[in-house]
Amino acid sequence: MNNPYIPKPVRIEEIITETEDRNLKTFKLVFLNQADEQVFRYTPGQFAELSIAGKGEIPIGIASSPTEGKHLLFTINKVGVVTTHLHNMSVGDVMGVRGPLGRPYPIDELEGKNVVIVSGGFAFTTLRSMIAYMLENRDRFGNITVIYGARTPGMLLYKDQLKEWQDRDDIALNVTVDKEAEGWDGKVGFVPAVTREVAPSADNAYALVCGPPIMIKFTQPVLTELGFTPETIIMSLENRMKCGIGICGRCNVGPYYVCKDGPVFTLAELNEMPKEY
Repeated sequence: MNNPYIPKPVRIEEIITETEDRNLKTFKLVFLNQADEQVFRYTPGQFAELSIAGKGEIPIGIASSPTEGKHLLFTINKVGVVTTHLHNMSVGDVMGVRGPLGRPYPIDELEGKNVVIVSGGFAFTTLRSMIAYMLENRDRFGNITVIYGARTPGMLLYKDQLKEWQDRDDIALNVTVDKEAEGWDGKVGFVPAVTREVAPSADNAYALVCGPPIMIKFTQPVLTELGFTPETIIMSLENRMKCGIGICGRCNVGPYYVCKDGPVFTLAELNEMPKEY
């Protein structure tokens, strides 16, 4: 019988420092055992538990797309004991991965629809997975519009990939920073204001939103003004997740466990839940 708490060993193949404050790094991981790699089948929007022996484990959204090969990408913010230890690890070191976990984005429901991605800061990770997936399966989706913001140009994630996407004609990429910065010739302004400026059509469209609570608070009314309904606004929630499989009870909201029943919920579903998140 498989024990759901036992992690699979992975090796760090590459470490990319993403931001100017060096607190956000992307780790490229590969499975040590081919059998583990073959059973780790995930969909954008899911997460995994990353573990370091003697230090603990943490839930982190998967930033890679299953279309990108056998490796996994996790972008990790240095905020606690486990993440700090992870930031101090090196290429070649071995750690653990448990998953994939949680409810992903509803790919089948999104097929044939226009998709609007709205994100800010560190939360862009799982949406990066979704964008990469859609671009690899471009004929299965309608228009793709991305609105992504960070405090400064130096705090943007995946800068090389953003440049690649900017050069494509099958994705409308709108990257913004909070205020003017030397050398920056892109959009300036907060994500809600840029969303109103870009004004993506709600016709036959879904909006996928993930970001800081303040961004979500002011973006949601803008999307509603544009015509998106609670059923077509999809969010990714975070709420004190621990075990990742709905057993420990740390992340429950009403009758739901964010780790098991989410982290992806529609706004319609969230409107029916107690405001405990």
